[in-house]
Amino acid sequence: MPGIRAHHLFAFVVLFAAIAMQLAAQESVPGVSNSSIRIGSCSALSGSTSFLGIQTQLGALAYFHLINDAGGVNGRKIEIVSHDDSYDPEKAPACFNSLTKDDVFAMGFFVGTPTAAKYIPMAESAKVPVVGLFTGAQILYEPLKHDIINVRASYYDETREQVDGLWRERGMRKIGVIYQNDAFGKTVLEGVEHALAKHDATPAALGTFERNTLEIASGLKAVRAAKPDAVIVVGPYAPVAAILKEAHSGGWHPLFLTVSFVGTEGLINAAGEDADGVIVTQVVPPYDRTDLPTIQLYRKALDKYMSGTSPSFVSLEGFVDAMVLVEGLKAAGKDLNREKFIAGIESLHNADLGLGQNFRLGYSPKDHKGFNSVYTTIIHQGHAKVLKDWKTLETD
Repeated sequence: MPGIRAHHLFAFVVLFAAIAMQLAAQESVPGVSNSSIRIGSCSALSGSTSFLGIQTQLGALAYFHLINDAGGVNGRKIEIVSHDDSYDPEKAPACFNSLTKDDVFAMGFFVGTPTAAKYIPMAESAKVPVVGLFTGAQILYEPLKHDIINVRASYYDETREQVDGLWRERGMRKIGVIYQNDAFGKTVLEGVEHALAKHDATPAALGTFERNTLEIASGLKAVRAAKPDAVIVVGPYAPVAAILKEAHSGGWHPLFLTVSFVGTEGLINAAGEDADGVIVTQVVPPYDRTDLPTIQLYRKALDKYMSGTSPSFVSLEGFVDAMVLVEGLKAAGKDLNREKFIAGIESLHNADLGLGQNFRLGYSPKDHKGFNSVYTTIIHQGHAKVLKDWKTLETD
């Protein structure tokens, strides 16, 4: 009997030690408790691009509310801790450090290339996963970065779609570029140059403006002088609206195009009638595609949790980013840590997210880019419509 008791006692001690070790390991995972998972975000919540940051966060929050009301992920509710970087790369280090002090498990919903260029090396150094950056810059994709999870198509995908449409369908050969003079503008310019190179061509003219300003006159003048057929304008909604207004008031009406970062609804609000006729490539399906399950879910979530908020391409992207993050958490399992989370994301290969056949997730250990597809839209009477025919600019 004493031997049996000793054996039982030993087994109990071993079991207790194993449980204690498991609990200690769980407690050591930043931002994770038995009841919650803390996600951090630095975004443009003030300043000239605040529409982008606020909309991204609204979309993410709407989805997290849905998940939390359904019981969370493996019994844990999602919490989001947000800080403002004003789309200013100089504020990025302090913002990132604030999140690490907040003890977050992962980060996401960042806005912009100049700030992303700061956050990426910090996240890699700290081994903190980042999911969902509102930028399509190549620095996110090449080379593969273990801790960076991208969702959207790249600016190279968007500019290829634009240049090929202009060149092959409309026969336009003189294509100018007015771009924000920073990492964002330059990476989109590289995409345009890369796409034009396939046609043995280069931009017909280049003009620039500085970030967080509306000083667009000199860049506009430089490109107009070359008399291009089309102009790709690279910037957020405020300076792009200023360029459209200035061009049209001066009697200049080339075909204007811009990429998803512009914030389509922000552009429409800022430019008014001058936004009509502008082609905008999008990296999520249009939010009126209520035949798609996730679009239905997004619209219902906005109505329920963000009363009075109109849908937008930007908030839809934030919603989808949050979906990807949650799918990764689910795949990681109850015994959550950062490496299991990344492995969970990487397991989402050809996964149906309810956004249509062209928007199936394509992650793997060698590929951290979720989507490659692009929708081309054109603004007509204050609404972005899917472009059906490049030759006639007819919409669906």
